[in-house]
Amino acid sequence: MGKAEESGDIFDLKGQFLRNVAVDNVIFGYHEKELKVLLQQPFSVGKWTVTGGYIKKTESIEQAASRIAFDRTGLKGLFFEQFRAFGNPERVIDESFTAEHISDVAGVKVKPGLWVFDYFVSVSFYTLTEFSKVEPTKGPYEADCRWWQVNELPPMMFDHKLIIEEALKALRIHIAHYPIGYELLPEKFTLPEIHALYETILGKTLDDRNFTRRLLATGIIIKLNETRKIGRHRSPILYKFDKEKYDAGLREGDVLVF
Repeated sequence: MGKAEESGDIFDLKGQFLRNVAVDNVIFGYHEKELKVLLQQPFSVGKWTVTGGYIKKTESIEQAASRIAFDRTGLKGLFFEQFRAFGNPERVIDESFTAEHISDVAGVKVKPGLWVFDYFVSVSFYTLTEFSKVEPTKGPYEADCRWWQVNELPPMMFDHKLIIEEALKALRIHIAHYPIGYELLPEKFTLPEIHALYETILGKTLDDRNFTRRLLATGIIIKLNETRKIGRHRSPILYKFDKEKYDAGLREGDVLVF
């Protein structure tokens, strides 16, 4: 880009956001037996971050997390869970996130002492969504927004690789106790498909018969009078979640425990 313009400050947010605290929302999806994470790339750098943003003075942190998820996925009512906060004086230090670098690359004047370069605390959530329903949408200050495999992340800014690692730890704990597979699968699925989902997230092999027995014993999935046609092979039976028992499982926990 050309020489930095004097036209204004790209971070002039007109006082509508809280300073020194932000929301980072790790959005997970599941596709072809792989766990994916939706990442955004700030326009002035070659690195990536989890989806996130500042908190409006008129909203709660939960509303901010929901807004961020909607802005990136176009979907409302997604399952999300706060899992921890991150904060230390060095977490915002990055050679690609300086006033000089952004001014040079973006071609817009950025003040060195701007508040966005201060110590920031991040309140972190993870969100679950069905991969096929999402149309990734980049924000106004981003070059790209797209899915990446959790095990094949691009270069990450700040401590965002750690944020993803901690989100995955939290997800593994929760999926062992709550029936949150509902959020990641299509409405109708086969037993091998839900088995593969849990193995992928937990990162370990689960005994097929034991898994199926435990899952069916909870009553959270319903056997349908439908099969999926897959050519000449035997058509597998389809299942779906019992929404009432799913909601109860979210409230009570201790449903699965693999």
